[in-house]
Amino acid sequence: LSLKEDKDKLILLDFWNTWCSGCLLNFPKMETLEKQFKGKLKVLAVSNQDRVTLEKFFSGKNGQRYKGVVSVTGDKILHQLFPHVGVPYIVWIKDGKVINTTDAEQVNENTVGEVLKGEASSLQTVIQIGREKPLMLSENFSLEKGTHLMHYAFFSKGRIRAIAYGSGFHREGRIVYGRQFTNFSLMEIYKGIAYELFQQRKELFSQKRILNEVKNPEAVDFDTKKEDPVTDSKLYNYEYIVPLSRVDSLYGDMLQGLSQFSGYTATIAKRPVQCLVLKRTSTKDKIASKGGAVTDQFLQTPSVLKNATLDYMLSGLNANSEITPLLVIDDTGYKGKVDLKIF
Repeated sequence: LSLKEDKDKLILLDFWNTWCSGCLLNFPKMETLEKQFKGKLKVLAVSNQDRVTLEKFFSGKNGQRYKGVVSVTGDKILHQLFPHVGVPYIVWIKDGKVINTTDAEQVNENTVGEVLKGEASSLQTVIQIGREKPLMLSENFSLEKGTHLMHYAFFSKGRIRAIAYGSGFHREGRIVYGRQFTNFSLMEIYKGIAYELFQQRKELFSQKRILNEVKNPEAVDFDTKKEDPVTDSKLYNYEYIVPLSRVDSLYGDMLQGLSQFSGYTATIAKRPVQCLVLKRTSTKDKIASKGGAVTDQFLQTPSVLKNATLDYMLSGLNANSEITPLLVIDDTGYKGKVDLKIF
């Protein structure tokens, strides 16, 4: 690999992999920018996947759409020089110097033009972070050998570009003592917390148990997949860590923290609402399982459950509003495993 002929150009190293849909969606934009800034911009795709894998991809139906892409294969050196957690990841090089590292979304006509003209750049530097460490905790903390992190809380509004949409846990063995949400809507964070709180109460949680009474519901519940400034501004990041002695109160503390600092209040409360109730009509056990492998095909036709609890059926009904928009409650008291077939 030699970029000697391109040393006077703005060089963008575009780290990617074949399984990354965002990387593939990024290729046409990069190709267009190279044509637009012909002679001034060089985009080099870089993958750590081997040559055989990439050749197989580019010869396939999906890969043929990107036949103009020139990529480094089996890379180790550039990955060591520019470590990152996810892809796509862009390294900006000008006049032989690394001037920035960003996500792919920030690569556009405006930002490329700013760099080429030597103007003040609107780029936000992205140094990717993993989920192992608490969000935004200083690297200096790990140097302090005489102290131990007992409690940590981080709450911010607005997209963090250095980490992807997702959730993670902090564990000591099987014990969860911390939870992290990044680039979620506030409603998604509430759902994640509510699921755990209902689990503690040995109850099933579903979308149908949520009442969004916010004056502007879209402020907390929206499509997070849209990539635009308005969506970015409504995203939230939340991390909470407790001492091992308080793990039972982790999610209750998280819910309370949101009520204190988000500007919204969420509670788990009983409300009289219209619902469907599953009741037992006979004392004779007509549905007891005969054993065998667990089969959960409740949402298929015919609906089939084998050697499964009624929770499988309740989960299916409450996850699907097309069957019924109403919440379905189990009042049978039946705890055993069942065999059911519904046509």
